[in-house]
Amino acid sequence: MSGPAGGTEPVRLEAEKVPAVERIDLVRVRLPFVRPFSISTATWTCKETVLLRVEGGGVTGWGECVADPDPFYAPETTTTAGHVVTEFLLPLVEPGITFGDLDRLFARIRGNRMAKATVENALVDLAAKAKGVPLHELLGGRKRRIPSGISLGIQDSPEDLVREVAAAVAKGYHRVKVKVKRGKDVEYVAAVRARFPDVPLMVDANGDYRLEDAEHLARLDAFDLTMIEQPLSYSDFWEHARLQERLVTPVCLDESIHDLADARAAIALGGCRVLNLKQGRVGGLLESLRILRHAAACGVPVWSGGMDETGIGRAVNIHLQTLDGFTLPGDTSETSRYFQEDLVEPPVVLDEEGFIAVPDGAGTGVRVVPQRLERFTLGSERLR
Repeated sequence: MSGPAGGTEPVRLEAEKVPAVERIDLVRVRLPFVRPFSISTATWTCKETVLLRVEGGGVTGWGECVADPDPFYAPETTTTAGHVVTEFLLPLVEPGITFGDLDRLFARIRGNRMAKATVENALVDLAAKAKGVPLHELLGGRKRRIPSGISLGIQDSPEDLVREVAAAVAKGYHRVKVKVKRGKDVEYVAAVRARFPDVPLMVDANGDYRLEDAEHLARLDAFDLTMIEQPLSYSDFWEHARLQERLVTPVCLDESIHDLADARAAIALGGCRVLNLKQGRVGGLLESLRILRHAAACGVPVWSGGMDETGIGRAVNIHLQTLDGFTLPGDTSETSRYFQEDLVEPPVVLDEEGFIAVPDGAGTGVRVVPQRLERFTLGSERLR
C-alpha cells in the first residue's frame, strides 16, 4: 500500500506565531505508579520525566518530555533531553516567528525528537492560552468524546492477564492491548480470547521478535486480533513488510515511526497497515499532523499511543485525538490506572460509555496543582 505522497502544503499550526516568553523553567519530577508496568524490554515502577514551564503575557504553558531516565525503550533519556532543550533548542526560540519557522530551525538538530516535542508542546500550549482558545482549535480538531483504550503490561501468568482484561472490560474500555514477548504470547492471548471472544484485542511486542519468528507469530492469527504492534525491531522496515506477507493480522508500527519520512517508507513497503502515532516521540504536534494527513491519504488507520504520561502530556494527546484522522481507540486510559495522585486537575476519567471528555478551557485545559508539583519535584532549573 503506497498511496499518495501526502502533499507538501502546510498543515494547521504552521502559520501560528510563537508567543513571547518571559520565563522558562526545567522541572524534573517523579511520580510513583499504582503498580509496576512491564514491556518486553523493561519494567518501570514510577514515571520520572522532565517538564518545561514557559510563561509570557500572564499565562503559562507546559510541555512534558516522554523520554525515560534510562535508554531501554529509546535512545533519548531525561538527561539527554534536558541538555538538548537547554543548550540547543531554546536558543532558537524567537517571538514572532511561526511554528513552521521554528520547526525548520529545529531541523538543524539531528534526532532528539522527544526533546523537540517538549519545547513545541509548551509553546503551543502557551500560544493557545494567550489566544484564549482550546488546544484542539489550533490543531484543526473539533471537540468530541474520545474513545478509550488500555495497555496492559506483561503479567506473571495467563490467569493474571485474564483478570486484568476482565477489569478493563468491566470499566468500559473500547479496546484492550496486551504486551507480549517471547515465551509469554500465544498461551496468554489464547486465555484472554477464550474468556472474551468479542472484545477488540491487540498485542504489542515492542520489537521483541525477529523475522525468523514469523511462523510462531502466525499462530496469533487464530485469535482475530485487531493488530500486532511492533513485532520486530525498530529499524526493520523491510522485515516488517515481509512479515506482513505471512500474517493475516495487520502489522502496526510504533517505534519504527520517528517522522513523516519513516511513515512514508513503511506504508510504501507494505509493512505498516496500521500506525501508532505518538506525538511526544515524533517531534511534536506539527510532525504528527503531517503523518496523520499522509496516513489518511493512504487509507491507513491511525491511533494515538501513550507513553505513561502525567496529566500534562495526556491532555495534549487527548486534544490531538479530536482530529478526524484518528480512526481507532488509542492508549488513553484513566489517570487512576497509573497514578494515585497526578500533577494536574481534572483527572482523566471514563464516562458511562467508556469515552473521555476533552478538557474545557484554553490550551490543554488542565491545571497544574502547585502543591503536587512541589511534592513530586526532584529538582528544577530557572533557564530564563
